[in-house]
Amino acid sequence: MKRRHLLQAGAAALASGPLRLWALPPAAAKTKLVLVLLRGGYDAANLLVPCGSSFYYEARPNIAIARPSSDPDSAAQLDGYWGLHPALASTVLPIYRARQALFIPYAGSQDQSRSHFHAQDVLELGQGYGARLDYGSGFLNRAVETLARDGRPLGVSFTDHLPLVLKGKVAVANLGAKGGEKNPFNPRQAALLEQMYQGTDLAQDVHKGLESRRQVSDELQQEMIDSARGAINAGRFEQQARRMAQLMRDNPAYGVGFVDVGGWDTHVHQGGARGALSERLRGLGEGLAGFAQEMGPDWRDCVVVVVSEFGRTFRENGDKGTDHGHGTVMWVLGGRIAGGSVAGEQTDASRYSLFQNRDYPVLNEYRSVLGFIFARLYGLGTDDLGYIFPGATTGRYAFL
Repeated sequence: MKRRHLLQAGAAALASGPLRLWALPPAAAKTKLVLVLLRGGYDAANLLVPCGSSFYYEARPNIAIARPSSDPDSAAQLDGYWGLHPALASTVLPIYRARQALFIPYAGSQDQSRSHFHAQDVLELGQGYGARLDYGSGFLNRAVETLARDGRPLGVSFTDHLPLVLKGKVAVANLGAKGGEKNPFNPRQAALLEQMYQGTDLAQDVHKGLESRRQVSDELQQEMIDSARGAINAGRFEQQARRMAQLMRDNPAYGVGFVDVGGWDTHVHQGGARGALSERLRGLGEGLAGFAQEMGPDWRDCVVVVVSEFGRTFRENGDKGTDHGHGTVMWVLGGRIAGGSVAGEQTDASRYSLFQNRDYPVLNEYRSVLGFIFARLYGLGTDDLGYIFPGATTGRYAFL
């Protein structure tokens, strides 16, 4: 029997019939929207733990997270059914309890390929299923294009290469966040380059270019050091997240951001409360908490959405890991939301509810969730939402 959590409060603007809200909400000018893509299909069933399901413990004899208790390796209680992986107890759980984070299980794409590359393409394009994919634009670029009619906001990608989700008609800033700020030329190499061009028409330009690159590198290196002052060293993602926050906080034009985090394909020795997945979740949580901290008062205008191309098999495999699955769990965080809940349409995590007898089903289509967020944050109407997500239905939730 289904546990329907179709949240209705605050959804009057999304009632049936044409949605035409032409005026942007007053807060839209300051809103920061960030999409975090977990590439590799993370194991959502060990992130948002169905503690109320006996089948979960039967299906995962080696990697299940224990029911909430005084043991620090047990799940953190969220409600009477769901718990949170203990790796997030000191980072994301306080944000959740402050009603600034929520989780949407049984979410994701209806793509059934279980191919990382195809599923990521489908997700980033946002075009729907069955038809031939059009690689001309990603949904986040179309969203930025739509919002650009009002002169805001600009899109920014914190990746080494512009991702598919942000490719399209609108130019998007691409600020590599994986070490691209390091100066590629040491002093000896710079001197050799200047010597090569000495006496030519390009000598002055080369000198200015090298000096500018050195200054930018020094500033960004110092910025990364300053941003980590007094914080736990969470590795690469926390540094990225803090730098993202600084740049988006200090540059009002950067209103829509994107970053991707890899390493979630845990086929072998995934671990439970400790192990490979736990360490990845810990780093992700510290990065998200670091982003919120670095945003400071501007966090109240933020919405961060965490997605993955698919979930993983509900049963563990013979290598104490999980394989490519279907439904997953979306996260929504930020000072703009009314969180502290597990939202969306749900069902019991039982053998009878599994998709193809192996995976979480998708009851909350990711475009439906994102369409709701775009509608509520920016007042977009049905035509604009149909352009961003062709053929999708905007969901009804109550967290914005």
